Parts: sequence; structure tokens; C-alpha cells
Amino acid sequence: MADSAQTHRFDRSHSIVIAARPEAVFDYVTNPKTWPQWIASSHELVCDDRPMRYGDTFHEHWSTRSGPVDLDWLVIACNAPRLWNGLTGTEFTGPIVVEYRCEDVEGGVRFTRTLRNPARPKPPTPDMVARIDAEAETALANIKRNVEAL
Repeated sequence: MADSAQTHRFDRSHSIVIAARPEAVFDYVTNPKTWPQWIASSHELVCDDRPMRYGDTFHEHWSTRSGPVDLDWLVIACNAPRLWNGLTGTEFTGPIVVEYRCEDVEGGVRFTRTLRNPARPKPPTPDMVARIDAEAETALANIKRNVEAL
């Protein structure tokens, strides 16, 4: 008999090089009001139109294949313009930690977005992982296009 309290860790990272200064990338991605411009599942954010810093909270209306989800976020780490972590969660994923990192590289900044689910109720299916990867590639390309156009 399986232990019903068992959880599953899930981590996924994606990165892209953006021809911009770290501050431009960091301030763009840490301002939730920009998220609908680059994340397909993000539809409306209730917050100030500014980068979120340590201790800030905000609300996101998000969509999944199963329907709409409301997320309450807390910024749990912020070291501008290098590192940002936001915490939220759902019943079907458990806690969600999103990490943004900006690292100087030749040609600009390597922006890395890492999604962590430290205690998912059940592991994602291969189809879910493929969708997460495809959505992340699109999101990173959108960030690159939008920030480089600033």
C-alpha cells in the first residue's frame, strides 16, 4: 500500500542570454505586471507596477488546462539585480518556488528561471514536463525580445 503522505520533488531550469544590463532584465522579470507579456498562463496581477522586493506580496490570476487558479505570492529572497525568489502554491502542485537569476556573460546577461515544487502530491507526467519546457522556451524568448527592445 502506498503512503498517501508521500510527495515528489520537481525542479526545472531554463535559461537564455539577453543583450542587456542585469538591472534591465531583473527589473523587468521581477515586476509581476509584465508577466502577462511573457507568460501565457499569467493573466492578471494585483500589485503595484514595479519590481517586487523581499517581503512584498501580490496576487496572480493564472490559468491551467484544468481552469483558472488564483495564486498569492510572497517574495522570499531578493538580491537585486542577481537573485529573486517568489513563493506560492496550489493544492495540485503543493508549494511552488520560482527563482530568477541574472549572471553576466559575454554578450549580456544569462537569465535563468528555475521552477521548484519541493513537495508535489504526485510527480508530473512526461507530457506535463514537455509542456513546461515548451512554455518556458516561449516565455524566455518573449523576455529576450521585450527587454532587448527597451
